[in-house]
Amino acid sequence: MKTIIAEKPSVAREIARIVGATKREEGYFEGGGYAVTWAFGHLVQLAMPDGYGIRGFVRDNLPVIPDTFTLVPRQTKTEKGYKPDSGVAAQIKVIATLFNRSEQIIVATDAGREGELIFRYLYHYTGCTTPFVRLWISSLTDKAIRDGLRNLEDGSRYDSLYL
Repeated sequence: MKTIIAEKPSVAREIARIVGATKREEGYFEGGGYAVTWAFGHLVQLAMPDGYGIRGFVRDNLPVIPDTFTLVPRQTKTEKGYKPDSGVAAQIKVIATLFNRSEQIIVATDAGREGELIFRYLYHYTGCTTPFVRLWISSLTDKAIRDGLRNLEDGSRYDSLYL
């Protein structure tokens, strides 16, 4: 099975239709040898300063540049600080399961730096090692999706964009 990951549910729906993934599951579509899932934006982000032990705003702590940056699920601010968004955690679990079951990942996040970053943060956060290729399209027409699927490129070609 191949997993296609889009940035938004609406994009995933269009791609799923083209590849024949018509069976709706919780957090993805499946069929035709594909699972098509989505990230609904930044599911994984860099930890906030308090994630590195820095509490409150102190000018002397700026800039905050830790030795190693930590990735965390998207969080929401509460009265007691930040906590993971439960919907985000559930979708990350779905994506991690699909990534691990797959022989290949097709990255269909938006064509650009932010789309690449959304995927790479998820990829690293989940500890995934499944090989990935890039679907680079700027239109959701049936023709554009089909042409893009015929011209997938090795994911490493986009390392500089991610970095």
